[in-house]
Amino acid sequence: MNKLEEITRKRKWAHAKLVKSGSPVYRAFLDMEKAAFSDGELAKKHKELIAVGISVVMNCESCMQWHIEQAVQAGAGEREVLEAVEVGIEMGGGPATVAARFALEVMDVVFPH
Repeated sequence: MNKLEEITRKRKWAHAKLVKSGSPVYRAFLDMEKAAFSDGELAKKHKELIAVGISVVMNCESCMQWHIEQAVQAGAGEREVLEAVEVGIEMGGGPATVAARFALEVMDVVFPH
């Protein structure tokens, strides 16, 4: 199993476990996530691209994978995702440049050439 598949497996496992537990905190988080990423003045695609940049700055691999995939599902193209990654690099400096390597790996899977 490759790294991206393993991250997805762990994310789905934890999600199912938390939902099954009836966690009110996790339910509130899911409700907040739904509200935050719903179309409003900014379209879901743009919100996901913002999250991609933030994920790079935070060096959150699972976040990068999730938000790149969500941005693509919302209609983002490869160049749009790359520009979001680039904004994260600029905002986070050198450490974000290192973190962006993972985003580039995800993009290679999402946008195969």
